[in-house]
Amino acid sequence: MSRLPYDGVVLTAPVSVPYVRYTNETAHWWIARALREALNVIGMTPQQLDGLSVSSFTLAPDTPVGLTQHLGLSPRWLDTVPMGGACGVAALRRAARAVQCGDADVIACVSGDTNRIDSFRTLLSAFSRFSMDATFPYGFGGPNASFALLQDAYMQQFGATREDFGRIAVAQRANALKNPQAIMKKPLSLDQYLDGRMISDPIGLFDCVMPCAGAEAFVVMREEMAVAKGLPFARISATIERTNAFPEDPMQLRGGWAVDVDELWQMAGHGPDEIDVLQTYDDYPVICMMQFEDLGFCAKGEGAEFVRRHDLTIGGDFPHNTSGGQLSVGQAGAAGGYLGLVEALRQVTGTAGPTQVEGARRAAVSGFGVINYDRGLCSSAAVIEGGTT
Repeated sequence: MSRLPYDGVVLTAPVSVPYVRYTNETAHWWIARALREALNVIGMTPQQLDGLSVSSFTLAPDTPVGLTQHLGLSPRWLDTVPMGGACGVAALRRAARAVQCGDADVIACVSGDTNRIDSFRTLLSAFSRFSMDATFPYGFGGPNASFALLQDAYMQQFGATREDFGRIAVAQRANALKNPQAIMKKPLSLDQYLDGRMISDPIGLFDCVMPCAGAEAFVVMREEMAVAKGLPFARISATIERTNAFPEDPMQLRGGWAVDVDELWQMAGHGPDEIDVLQTYDDYPVICMMQFEDLGFCAKGEGAEFVRRHDLTIGGDFPHNTSGGQLSVGQAGAAGGYLGLVEALRQVTGTAGPTQVEGARRAAVSGFGVINYDRGLCSSAAVIEGGTT
């Protein structure tokens, strides 16, 4: 059975609240800032908003239910998406169908987290039942060690080198230097990347994201409403998501995108060669390389050669993570799952400012989240295309 298209639904109002390394503010405060700015963009009051989707790791003890009282909202549609780095596209999928079906007219999708002193370690220590029982008590905890195993397996299987992963990080730093909101402000050379101290072999310093605080948001609404308001918007060409793909694989060298990639491009009506800009989830460069392969931009195992042959900067032949991505902008918790989608929306609506790719019309964005020792359990992807008002 073919899936229904997302006719009549658009996304608009991309918002990024500038990240900071540490903060004493709560996740509620960061989410509220993003929501207020999104409402200002679309010219609506909180009382006029009838749908809300929230993703956050640090909202506890509240859930989005309690958050509505904090923020004075009374939505008729409420959702929370606990899928980490895959949450942006997952939230978009659910919100778009709700608007399409008439369950809500305007849905704000918001993701944000705080980062107090020691809060990241506290989060990791209780991230999952697996981490609490089987890894953290034995000194093996957090994503650095898990992704070290994954990257080591990838290097052995496909012959990729640290230089190959470094090319991704270096290109993203070059992009971030054009983004005034990026936390990382210094140029990064390949030699500096290779000389960075080892964190968990073969993961080095510049393979790792910087935990920080911040928030991202966008709005899903009916197309005629966006046109009436004169808002720049994007249409949704295709989406996919998958949880716990390939559970039989002893080590994750492919993600859920590989299961559904044909459906993604079939629904979009074109292939990856028609994409002007790609935003991948980038908590580590090896995951970007996996997404190049699993999304069909190159064959499995050819990611390293793909990186060697392409310029991944804003002005290059394959613009990738044009904001600088999490590797250089920072990882504001679950907001990392929104970062690429918000940037993709800016790109295809021509509102990306200093990071704008000339002529960008179509963008692909992918997410990856919830690492459990040897694999990330959640994957998602979307293709969006700029509309005209």
